[in-house]
This record gives sequence, structure tokens and C-alpha cells, in this order.
Amino acid sequence: MKGIHVFSEVGKLKKVLLHRPGRELLNISPDTMDRLLFDDIPYLQIAGQEHDAFAETLRKQGVEVVYLEDLMTETLAQNPDLVIPFLHQWLQEGGIYTDIWKNNLTSYLLDHFGGKDLVLKTMEGINLKEISNIHPSHSLVDLVSDPQELIVPPMPNLYFTRDPFASIGNGVSINHMRYPARNRETIYAEYILHYHDDFKDQVHFYYDRNEFWNIEGGDILNLSDKVLAIGISERTGAEAIEELAIRLLHEESSAIQTILALRIPAIRAFMHLDTVFTALSRNQYAVHPEIMKTLQIYKITKGTGGYALDVKELDDKLEDVLKEYTCQDHVELIPCGGKDSVAARREQWSDGSNTLAVAPGKVIVYQRNDVTNALLKEHGIECITIKDSELSRGRGGPRCMSMPLYREE
Repeated sequence: MKGIHVFSEVGKLKKVLLHRPGRELLNISPDTMDRLLFDDIPYLQIAGQEHDAFAETLRKQGVEVVYLEDLMTETLAQNPDLVIPFLHQWLQEGGIYTDIWKNNLTSYLLDHFGGKDLVLKTMEGINLKEISNIHPSHSLVDLVSDPQELIVPPMPNLYFTRDPFASIGNGVSINHMRYPARNRETIYAEYILHYHDDFKDQVHFYYDRNEFWNIEGGDILNLSDKVLAIGISERTGAEAIEELAIRLLHEESSAIQTILALRIPAIRAFMHLDTVFTALSRNQYAVHPEIMKTLQIYKITKGTGGYALDVKELDDKLEDVLKEYTCQDHVELIPCGGKDSVAARREQWSDGSNTLAVAPGKVIVYQRNDVTNALLKEHGIECITIKDSELSRGRGGPRCMSMPLYREE
């Protein structure tokens, strides 16, 4: 299975991209948590074990699991002339602008790391102590700096592979992430999708990481082969949605005919659309009940009268909109936490609404969200639970941790 082939949220999942949490988590500390977008520090050893169990769960469902770090390693092995440009780009976007530091750090990386270890090191980051022996200090700044100070910061959010890019039909949106802590994550997607033998010349590009406006993959849901839902959220702006909509609705390579923009409260607790709304089957969805009071829905279609787009706010209920645009006789919204408002808020915080469908009516969920999971089962959904004591500390669920590359239609 080469290229990208994702036309729904629930078609049988055949191939998925993951990233196993690595040493980048060890570079989170209480004083860096906030800027690295963490509310707590996951314990790496257990997080890795939980992630391995997640990957094995996917394999048992017949899913081919590929890893971001492996694909990037293969990309550089297939294209060795890209190693230096990649490292220079990674360093510059990590805050290293002078040629002397860029050259010194490039030499350090190439002298001490190779292959997959090199890729993993770029994910981990570099601190001052590591390079003191290759750059003798004649500087007051160096002398007074903490040797553990990060020269190039880590990317601990990488295990949420859903956000840096989004699969849309046979194409992708390589996203411009909202916060500096995550912007560099999209470098890997850029290289893999343009240069890896499994993707090169086989993928359509609808948005670029160098675009000005912010958009993230957790806000992009393939409701059908013709309808895309995109959240207007803390991480994705209306401007980016307009830019993406123009390309999807006008380019021949895209089958998208309608984009539904769902405006949710722009707060960290909700973060992305998929933290409050995901598809379970062709006509069933998990939803956080607290968004229903303020939810605004906009329909975006190809423009008329010389305009690029036509945009209309819809007054209908969410279930009626979904019923119409996904061509279903009946749509069911299953509330996270049921009718218990405390359970709803608690389980939404631990991603009770963030489900990953591996087939229609069969989803992977976090074990801890027992109220929501029981309710899903009552509605005929098969729930495959995974342990999440450490993974959930990063504020993302099974959908966040996975990027489908191929689903059956």
C-alpha cells in the first residue's frame, strides 16, 4: 500500500503512522512543561510500554503499523544528499541561526549519530552539556549558562502523529502548527511525503507547512469521500480553513464537494475538534455534550458569481447536518460521560471523545474512560480498550496518536 488513501473516518483501517514516545520526553521538566504544551510529565518507560501495546492492538486488527522515525530514516537512506539540508533546516527552525553554530552542531550530530539514531536525536533535542567538548567556551554567556540548558528544544508532542499533517483522500494537508513547540514536527512529513519511495509523486498536496495561517490535523475529519469537517478551534483558524477549502473545492485531484466548519470554544481543554467529536460508525458519533450549547456550523462550497467560495451558517442541529451531508437516514450522537456533567468533563479531559475507528462500529479507546465506554457499548459499539496511565498525560487519545495512511472505502 503506497501513497495516501483515506476517504472516511471509519472505513477499515489498513495502514497507520505512529511514533513511539522516545527520549524527547526526558527533556520535559517542570519549568519547560508549559511552553512544550504539557500539563504533566509522562513516565517514559511506562509510556513506551503502553504505546507498544497500542501498536500491537492495531496489528491484531489487521493494521500495518509504520513509524515516523523509521520512514524518516528510510527517506534519508534513499536520498543521502538530503541529510545536510535536513539537519540545517532542523537546526535553523530550532533557533540556531549563525553559520558557526549550525556547522558545529551539524558536525556533532554526524560524528556521533547515524541512521535511525540520528533521526531520534533530532526528536530528542540537544543541551549545552553535550557539545561543550566540541565548542570550547570563551564566552560569559556559556560560563553562566546551565549545562542542562536546551540549545535545540525537543519535540515531545511527536507521538500525537495526527496533528502535523492530515490525510484527505489521496492527498494531504501538511500543517502550520499553532505553537512554536510543534512547528518543527512537520519537517518530517515534508521530507517523507516528498522523497520517500512509498509516497514520492503519489500524493497531492493541499496545504503547506510554510503557509501563514494555523491548522492542525486533530481538527480535520473525513466524514465521507465528498464531505470534510474542520474545527475552528484553539489550534485552527478560519483563515486556514478558507485557504484549504479553495484548493480542495477547486482542484481536480480532490473529490471534496462540501466542507463543514464547526466552531468550538477556543480553549485548551477542547484543543481540537477530535477532542470533542469523533466518528464511531457510518451514523454514530461520540460528542462532548458541552459543545452543543455554543456550536456553530458553517457550510463551505465552491463559489458562484465569480467568488472562490460560498459560505453559509447552518441553523440545523448537528445530527441533522450530519444526516444530510453523510446521506444517512438516522444519526446518533453519543455523549461523553452520558448525562453526568462531572463525568463528562472528567472523561473529556482524558479524551473520552477521542476514539479511533479501526472499522465501522469498532473503536480503540482509553481504558480509564469507563463511563463513556460503557455507554458506547450500550449503543452497539465494540470498544477495544488500551491502558493509558502515562500516554494520557500528554492530552491526546487514540485518534490523536495515529495518522491513517490507508483505509478501505
